[in-house]
Amino acid sequence: MSSFWSAWIIVLTLPVLIGCFVLLRWNLTNYVGVPEDETTGHEVDGLEEVNNPLPKWWTYMFYATLIWSVFYLAAYPGLGNWPGFLNWTSSNQGIKSLAESRAAVEQAKADGRYVQLDAENATADAVYGPVFQQFAKRDVLDLAYDADALKIGQRLFLQNCALCHGSDARGQRGYPNLTDNDWLYGGSPDKIKETLLYGRRAAMPGWQAALGDQGIKEMTAYVLSLSGRAVNDQLASAGQAKFGLCAACHGADGKGSVAHNLPFGAPNLTNNIWLYGGSASAIEESLIHGRFGVMPAFKDTLGEDKVHILTAYVYRLSNPEDKR
Repeated sequence: MSSFWSAWIIVLTLPVLIGCFVLLRWNLTNYVGVPEDETTGHEVDGLEEVNNPLPKWWTYMFYATLIWSVFYLAAYPGLGNWPGFLNWTSSNQGIKSLAESRAAVEQAKADGRYVQLDAENATADAVYGPVFQQFAKRDVLDLAYDADALKIGQRLFLQNCALCHGSDARGQRGYPNLTDNDWLYGGSPDKIKETLLYGRRAAMPGWQAALGDQGIKEMTAYVLSLSGRAVNDQLASAGQAKFGLCAACHGADGKGSVAHNLPFGAPNLTNNIWLYGGSASAIEESLIHGRFGVMPAFKDTLGEDKVHILTAYVYRLSNPEDKR
């Protein structure tokens, strides 16, 4: 916070506290010239106003509130740039990476500052870490049909994966549906865990320069035909002749990396399941500009024990029947 805004907050806050104290003292003083418990002469609908002071309990409550306000502003950050004499803060601010977060945690310890979020994380690790460790010792296929493990896995999914894949895991444009059996990198427990640990980075190049406008139209027609769509046969035939550019990743038959045991994550173009949309315009967009989707790695953020349980949950989404 800049010095100007810090001073602005102080200038607004402290006079308000002083004003509240002055207003309280003023209301405790008799200025009407009427003895206490005597009527002031004001009457409305038969009700007379009597000159009584504030109840003592109410007055003490106001004093206590003011005292607490002064203590709070002195002890905790909030009064401009004042950090508070308790060296407390809710979290480390301005963090942009996991490395920065870890460095900030260590720096806070070295400075003797109490960071609430760091303390809560440490407590959670101490309490729940052993639980995760016990589940991590079991096979993924076993955990995938264990009710307790699935409850934990579901919470991990909602906290870390639902933003992209949706709370029901059915995905959205650009984010795979995890409830079907169409997998870009394989749907076995080992492959799912690999994906969660290390992330995935798509790398489909754009073909505008290589194919030109007409080539893009021809390739679009051929790609649509692979999934049984009605297209212009002449355009599709011309696109098929150029499909060698795509076959290295998608396979000569267009069935994708998984069908040919390739590591590229290239989709199956024959099943009419489309990650970025299956309309002619969406396919043209993919061919012209390429696709470069990124799934983050969770090895460092969640740790291998939590990833192990999350793997079981994701596997179960597309395998509802017990296959053990």
